[in-house]
Amino acid sequence: MARTLIVKATAGADAPERCAQAFTVAATAVAAGAEVSLWLTGESTWFAVPGRAEEFELPHSAPLAELLHVLLSSGQVTACTQCAARRGITEADVLPGVRIAGAAAFVEEALADGAQALVY
Repeated sequence: MARTLIVKATAGADAPERCAQAFTVAATAVAAGAEVSLWLTGESTWFAVPGRAEEFELPHSAPLAELLHVLLSSGQVTACTQCAARRGITEADVLPGVRIAGAAAFVEEALADGAQALVY
């Protein structure tokens, strides 16, 4: 049975260490061969927009843009519907490969057989 790791990032540039942890764990899981779904919520929703990940800096951390590229290439990246709407972000604004979905989709993923969720 395939196991999926769901990582929910709840912080962005407002809490850089927590944000970087979410992206690092998700990208590391992809590198280890896991099926990964990264959810961008709260301030991390901004990283669904082109150029935003490139602006993020945290000493001794992998560049967020590189981690996001790994996740877009080999995993699934979702921006929260409500979080995106509160920030005026629409489907037309996000990076190719990012979907916008809501709580029902998150719950469906989290309840799937073999799924494990982490929240940062």
